[in-house]
This record gives sequence, C-alpha cells and structure tokens, in this order.
Amino acid sequence: MAGKNPRATDIHGTTICAVRRGKVVAIAGDGQVTIGDMVLKAGARKLRRLAEGKVIAGFSGAVADALTLFERFEGKLKEHKDLKRAAVELAKDWRMDKYLRRLEALLLAADAKDMLIISGTGDVIEPDDNYAAVGSGAAPAMAAARALYDNTKLGAEEVARKALLIAGEINIYTNTKIVVETLP
Repeated sequence: MAGKNPRATDIHGTTICAVRRGKVVAIAGDGQVTIGDMVLKAGARKLRRLAEGKVIAGFSGAVADALTLFERFEGKLKEHKDLKRAAVELAKDWRMDKYLRRLEALLLAADAKDMLIISGTGDVIEPDDNYAAVGSGAAPAMAAARALYDNTKLGAEEVARKALLIAGEINIYTNTKIVVETLP
C-alpha cells in the first residue's frame, strides 16, 4: 500500500526459475529486492552455489529469512551429502523449530540429478516437469519456461534467462537484471 511505512520484514527478493534440459540444469534469478512498494535494490544476487559447487539454490521471499535458510541448508548438505535428504531434513527443522517456522521464503535448489522446491510449511516438492519457478513472478516465469521448453530447442540456460526476462516485463516485483548459474 502506498504511503505505508515498511518494516524491515517487508524486504523481499522475488523470482527464481530453474530449467533442466539434457544434462544441464540452470537456475536464473532476477535482481530486484523490494521493501513495501519501493525497489530497494535492483542488482541483488539471489543464487548461491552450495556443497562445493555441486548444488545451486535460489530464494524468493524475505531476504534475511532466505539467507538464514541458505546457511541451514548448506549445513544439511554437508551433513547428508544428498540434495533430497538435506532438503527433507531442512524442511523438518523448518517446520518444527519455533524460530524457523516464522521464516518467510522459498528455496529452489538443483543438483546434477534433482530439482526441488523447499517451502516454509515443511514441504519438499519435486516438480513434474523439467522446470519450476518460485516468487511473485513465478506464474509468468513458469508459463514462459513451459512455452520455450516445449516449443524451442533452446538450452536450459537460455530458457531460464528468457523466462525471467518475460516475467520481468510482466510482474512489477521482478526486474530484468538476470543472473544465471548452471551445472553441467
């Protein structure tokens, strides 16, 4: 709401899109961070390489919450060495811990074989298709990824990047300063 005095907890990072084609997985994130109805930062980096570069994860939602989750997730990856197992263990903690339960963020993570969405309600979701998106621009990013994936021969990186560019043209909380990370 315009004129509202935003709180620090109103700081949000928005859209992440992941695509797998063949043996390549790419995750793209836009650079916009908003506080209330104002763009606070246009070139934020919402992607991280974890587990010695074997996992890429991106976040949408409250920035401080997401950074806390990245740290916890990286600890789980070190402990369990498997993306699915680490995601389930993080989701269990997220759901059970009184502090973590209040964190408002989604993680989208992928390694060479799996792609997962990890939610604040303790869900670990494996997408049915070779693409997924989270955040306020998830719907246009997902629609664009689906259309590009199904109707072109573009690689994973190109599909993820173009899907985010399209979302950035439609969703006011997503911009077109895209960062893409890939795993062969």
